Amino acid sequence: MTMKNIFLTGVVAASLALTSCDSYLDINENPQSPSESNLTTSMIFPAAEMSFSNSYGNYFRITGGYYAQHYAQMFGTSNYLDYSRFQQSAVRSSSTYTNLATRCLQNMSTVQAMAAAGEAWGDNLAATVIRVAAYQAMVDCYGEIPYSEALDLGNLAPHYDDGKDIYAGLVAELDEAIAKVNGSESVCTNFLLPGAMASEWVKVANALKLRLLMRESNVVDVKAQLQALVAEDNFPAGDVSWKGCWSNSSGQANPYYQEEFATYYGSTQQNVVLNLALFATMNGADDARLKAYFLPNTLKNEYTGAISGTNCSTTANYKANYWCRPNMKYDDPVYFITRAEVEFFLAEYEVRYGNKANAEGHYKAAIEASFASAGVSGVETVLNAYPWDEANYKRCIGIQKWVALSGTNNYEAWCEMRRLGYPAFGSVVGTQLYDEQNDAYTPSLLEPGTLYTPVMYNAQLGAGKVLQRWPYPESSANRNSNAPEFKGDATPVFWAE
Repeated sequence: MTMKNIFLTGVVAASLALTSCDSYLDINENPQSPSESNLTTSMIFPAAEMSFSNSYGNYFRITGGYYAQHYAQMFGTSNYLDYSRFQQSAVRSSSTYTNLATRCLQNMSTVQAMAAAGEAWGDNLAATVIRVAAYQAMVDCYGEIPYSEALDLGNLAPHYDDGKDIYAGLVAELDEAIAKVNGSESVCTNFLLPGAMASEWVKVANALKLRLLMRESNVVDVKAQLQALVAEDNFPAGDVSWKGCWSNSSGQANPYYQEEFATYYGSTQQNVVLNLALFATMNGADDARLKAYFLPNTLKNEYTGAISGTNCSTTANYKANYWCRPNMKYDDPVYFITRAEVEFFLAEYEVRYGNKANAEGHYKAAIEASFASAGVSGVETVLNAYPWDEANYKRCIGIQKWVALSGTNNYEAWCEMRRLGYPAFGSVVGTQLYDEQNDAYTPSLLEPGTLYTPVMYNAQLGAGKVLQRWPYPESSANRNSNAPEFKGDATPVFWAE
């Protein structure tokens, strides 16, 4: 496969629809495509970024939601029942890995090369941001992936780099790209920050860098880098997301909506419902975001939480209309990083490295930003239920970050709960919450702010444990003689060791 074959994937569809996300999944090459010599970064970038948005906003969001116990499986369906039991396979994630490795990373490398040749450093920065985000997402679930040799098309057995080394490389990539801009450069056509100058992309790059550094901070000494970044204080003022570009038709809607809620392809199957772990926590704090993130059930117009590890397929009482579906619309944003996430990281930074007196302010600002994103009021009820506690900052931040991300970026919630250790497992297990044999559902047993072992769970992982990593994807490892042996479901990725 030539470089042209890779970076032409989806180019024409994107270049002909620069004011919408139209056909972002169209991966067929058009015989009327412009020749390679006539390609521009504005023709390549949109399709490449939407390849990332599609995977990050759909597959990663769904799996993250199940692993974080935001979601449980709908009555009578089984599409994601394995995720509900904290399982993942080398086959299930394979197509998503391939999409990121080829349609996103290969194309963004092409944009970088073209930008460097023309000294278009704004384009280079934008491509670097998307490239780094894609690699970060893959490291955080697989642990080790091809990086240093990944995009060498002549190498059929690229080396798998350690996650720690990849993170160091990603931070260096961001630093280099930021150093090359003065902020006034224009940026090629894109959907994430349309019309924004390089100065705005620097803020996004800084927020992404903050995520990387904080995530690895328990195992790598990055204090000096964090101090410099926080002192600069140049982060996005609000949420960064793909928004205003979706439409209510096949191939053009929010990818998560299209996968799980739309009927464009004739399917009416529903899978994702509100998990009891999340419901108990939000309901216990009278959290107004619950009604923004989920719809009440259709049985009694009330909120209930389903149980991980079962789809209640044998029950006589707890049918589909008993459970609550996510409140999703075709034009909802796909979140890249939120202001709430930035504020939570800043609160953690201050209590660990900076001025502890500032930590509480960032903690409150994070929850306020989350409420603002959800479009609801009532922050004080949550702050009363989960007040700032410096001695137990991991619990405060961990639980509230988990809640905030449940409506915006479930995958990052799964990452952070593995790193911070919160929410933690309580004393109650899934079989106590729901007894399949006797059709007995006892949700009141679960303590708010805790997780539980699913009714049926991943035996390789064990009880009372969150899935720590995914098996290496079949599309990458199956024919690669350098693919390492899988370390096991319970082995943390490097930053959670």
